Amino acid sequence: MLYDEISFWEAEPRQQERVKRRFGVLFQSGALWSSMTLAENIALPLEQYTQLNPGQIRDLVSFKLALVGLGGFEEFYPAQLSGGMAKRAGIARAMALDPDLLFFDEPSAGLDPVSAQVLDDLIIDLRECLGTTVVVTHELASIFAIGTNSIFLDPEEQTSTASGDPKRILRESQNQKVIDFLTRGEGRPGQHDAAGVTSERGAW
Repeated sequence: MLYDEISFWEAEPRQQERVKRRFGVLFQSGALWSSMTLAENIALPLEQYTQLNPGQIRDLVSFKLALVGLGGFEEFYPAQLSGGMAKRAGIARAMALDPDLLFFDEPSAGLDPVSAQVLDDLIIDLRECLGTTVVVTHELASIFAIGTNSIFLDPEEQTSTASGDPKRILRESQNQKVIDFLTRGEGRPGQHDAAGVTSERGAW
């Protein structure tokens, strides 16, 4: 893996650590520590990787939670949250170190349609404010709402079969597997312009 011309696997351990701090990850399950409050979950990377004092960490934790709509939930435990709230708390933790790149692994998995839409909207807002995001998802609604540059991987050929704006791919692709995926086997629609989708940089 190359990032900013650096081969992660060939780098020295200290350089690997520096590279890793430039990435934030939202795991599919949220992966919050159940025995910790939200404030403690988000403070953990700040305590481990920065020289900030407790007051500065506390302020940053509150700021990150506010960014994802969870201001005032600092003392809540993960078990007290809904699925959508837990995902948003996971995003706050992923942003704790102000990474250059945010990875979201199936962010809407397990959420009801309304919560999934709220999460998609949040990801779009964060992308516009903070920069690049990478989203791994099989959810069509998220692909068309968030995606501006998508890569489709074929598990059998183990290679990329299409890339680009998903709406353009749907209109122009000659790859039947890609068409079937984007239309869930219904064939290419006569008209499909993904109405209401804003196209900004950074989401995959």
